[in-house]
Amino acid sequence: MNALAITMSTADWLALLTHFLSLSLLAVGGAITTVPDMHRTLVDQHQWLTDGQFNASIAIAQAAPGPNVLFVALMGWHVGLNAGGGLGAGWVGWGSALLGVLLSMLGILLPSTTLTFAASRWGHQNRELRAVRAFKQGMAPVVVALLIATGWILTAAHGADLAHWPLWLLTATVAVLVWRTKLHLLWLLGAGALAGALGWV
Repeated sequence: MNALAITMSTADWLALLTHFLSLSLLAVGGAITTVPDMHRTLVDQHQWLTDGQFNASIAIAQAAPGPNVLFVALMGWHVGLNAGGGLGAGWVGWGSALLGVLLSMLGILLPSTTLTFAASRWGHQNRELRAVRAFKQGMAPVVVALLIATGWILTAAHGADLAHWPLWLLTATVAVLVWRTKLHLLWLLGAGALAGALGWV
């Protein structure tokens, strides 16, 4: 995974925080559904992360036990490392990495947690209202579409041409297995890791 040497001004750190604050309010179905916009901002627009760092952040966090949102902390960590000159830069690198974690996690958690707490209390008190039931049913297709977009971004980062057909086939197969079976996701992650280690994808 290649690192970047970037310079972050105070305005850039604030932009990182506000980006995650705004994504927090769009994270219907979990933070993973906002991955396409994270990629657009962190990799394509600002070039604070490489594709490798971006994908590794998601892969490591998904394989590790704990909350799904940990990949955001890893993205913040990598942004901070890139800005601080890496861990070899001593306390500056560590401090910058920890600042990246703090800002990204504060941004992704604060608005959605506050809104979820207030909305869930209200929704539970009014669960029999037609509007509440319709909202819950209407959000399902949005979440599915956002998850498909996430899969597309992660797969396309490795190549969108026909030379990468095994990766596209693996992605489609896993999508169907998740949709049609109750196979645990860790088995699928393990199979993907094995296919990557063997050089099949």
